[in-house]
Amino acid sequence: MNVYLLQVVNGIGIGMLYFLLAVGMSIIFGLLRFVNFAHGAFYLLGAYFCYQAVEWGLDFWVALAVVPFLVGFVGWTLERVVLRHVYDKAHEFHILLTVGLALIIQEGVIMVWGPIGENVAPPDMLKGVVMWGSFIYPKYRLFVILFTAVFAAALWWLLEGTRLGSAVRAGSESTDMVSLLGINVTQIFSLTFGLGVATAALAGVLAAPIRGAEPFMGLEALAIAFVVVVVGGMGRFSGALVGGLLIGIVQSLMSTLWPQGAQLMIYVAMGAVLLLRPHGLLGRG
Repeated sequence: MNVYLLQVVNGIGIGMLYFLLAVGMSIIFGLLRFVNFAHGAFYLLGAYFCYQAVEWGLDFWVALAVVPFLVGFVGWTLERVVLRHVYDKAHEFHILLTVGLALIIQEGVIMVWGPIGENVAPPDMLKGVVMWGSFIYPKYRLFVILFTAVFAAALWWLLEGTRLGSAVRAGSESTDMVSLLGINVTQIFSLTFGLGVATAALAGVLAAPIRGAEPFMGLEALAIAFVVVVVGGMGRFSGALVGGLLIGIVQSLMSTLWPQGAQLMIYVAMGAVLLLRPHGLLGRG
């Protein structure tokens, strides 16, 4: 029984990382109606910037605090310089531009750090395991669960309890209405895109000590983020959280019950949800 309990807890940890990946994409789409196929590339940058910071002798905690802001600033700059010029174009333009951007970032990572993955050690205080009777769990993975839960609460407050959050939620319904209220919509767009990118980078930093940093992890992250967003409901914060946890637990449990099909079951779960609720579990019909 402890094996399955361990896998459920593992699934929660994985699911919270999936939530961080998906919530940024969901927020961006909810406000901008912009499909960002470069989202996984920012997760990739988060992992490699964390690796580089540790290699330079900086503390992991410094990387955890600084890297999401740094990558978020990169995303904010790209939105202002490049991406905002195609918002009014067809989705095909969004896809072509962001896929090209993702490939540029991926190839840039390979040029700088090489094609072989790099390992990132967890901080010293989070090495080892925690024991509750016969239940044993790695300290770092437990930290990831607790940290992402606190971050999710803070992000929920930002979106639900602040003026910025009100503008983002109103803008997801009608950008014209927000403009009439005297709010600078283009500035809100840039901040929202930067916030979404920063959450993806945060997921990359947290994932680096678990799986390392390798040049093609962004492609896997992009696929997972789309699955979670579709399962939870496009443009919904709560949908990203529920979808991330569901997909994480399914994947973790299936790695014990049917290891060869663990990855496949993610897409089976997505298909089952779409059959029952085409707009996602918490999506708006």
